[in-house]
Amino acid sequence: MAYDDTTFRRPGDETTETDPAAYRRRVQYDDTVGDTLDQSLRSPVTTTGAIPAVTDDGRDRLGIHLGWEVMLLVAAGVLGFLLNREDAAALQRPALDALLVTGAAIGLLTLGAGLTLRAGVPNLALGPIALAAAFQYAENGDEGVAKALVPALIIAAAGALLVAALVVVLHVPGWAATLAAGFGVIVYIQMRPAPVVVQGDWDPTGKAFLFFGGFALLAVLGGAIGAIGPIRRFVGRMRPVGDPARRRGVAAAVPAVFALIISSLFAVGAGVLFATQADGPIQPDTGLEWTGIALGLALLAGTSAYGRRGGIFGTLFAVTALTLFLEYSDRLDLQIALFAIAAAVFTAGLVVTRFVESFGAPYQPAAGEEWNAAASNGTAWSPTLPETWNSPATPAPRSDRWG
Repeated sequence: MAYDDTTFRRPGDETTETDPAAYRRRVQYDDTVGDTLDQSLRSPVTTTGAIPAVTDDGRDRLGIHLGWEVMLLVAAGVLGFLLNREDAAALQRPALDALLVTGAAIGLLTLGAGLTLRAGVPNLALGPIALAAAFQYAENGDEGVAKALVPALIIAAAGALLVAALVVVLHVPGWAATLAAGFGVIVYIQMRPAPVVVQGDWDPTGKAFLFFGGFALLAVLGGAIGAIGPIRRFVGRMRPVGDPARRRGVAAAVPAVFALIISSLFAVGAGVLFATQADGPIQPDTGLEWTGIALGLALLAGTSAYGRRGGIFGTLFAVTALTLFLEYSDRLDLQIALFAIAAAVFTAGLVVTRFVESFGAPYQPAAGEEWNAAASNGTAWSPTLPETWNSPATPAPRSDRWG
């Protein structure tokens, strides 16, 4: 007796399958095509070994940032009202000038922190650099602002370039490399056995509105430029994607290097402004409390701790609110430690980061499976029969061979 081999034959072995829907279903569910429904969804393989830093091409939703920035503005307004009610002279000149200079110094640190956060290389040495610059100005301020400031800027830029080279060549986390650099700066600070009295007599309060206005312009302009999709993605190419230990390539290294250098220069400027506003000698310390405040304010302003994402007006409003709070606490003699303020601001900033990452990402509707309900020209799928097998053929009548 003979078997009908059509019972065990797969469809399409002898004839070409003409139904696109049936063919797509067979390819998608065949166990030989892999672990994805559509092979075109697999990430492309690059020949250089670098992986892309971002996987989405959509524009980040700014609604969450704008809504949060309105709340920051309201908080700053409330603090300003409380300060004015406590002491109206605090918001009038000459006290207002000193307040604006302090706000500009805090703002420069926050700008540096926000820039490095967006670039994916958070600079944890901002506070120690600012304190070291304050010591540099306190010791050499009597020789002029330029002679005291230029060496500090050169040393800070050279150190930042060295750290950036370490980050780029070895591809180690930016926070780890900058923390090591911060420890080295702290050693330089604590080599001084006693506080240093400020030698210079330069008073920046005469240009207080210019300093604070410059910070405000940089903050808003930087946020607006960072909202542009291609620029945002270029700056944030160091954002961890996939395996964070894999190199991102030269294109990702360029913004990281510039971010570390510019943030260090901002920290030097902030340290000089702090020194000019100091009520007494500059005390040897770590400066890490200002690192916490700067990074915390950047996070609170809406900059993501993962990098790349950020708002427009958040930095300006957050710095204004904290500056008013510090002045208000001094008027009330609350004596709140800067480390406590840094911890509170940083914790609140982490909560804001979660909201930014959850609601600020581009909207991407879930892509469902494509099903075609049209009638198939060939063998259609049935829930009661496997699609890869034909129905048994009816055997043809056979003649009696035994006669």
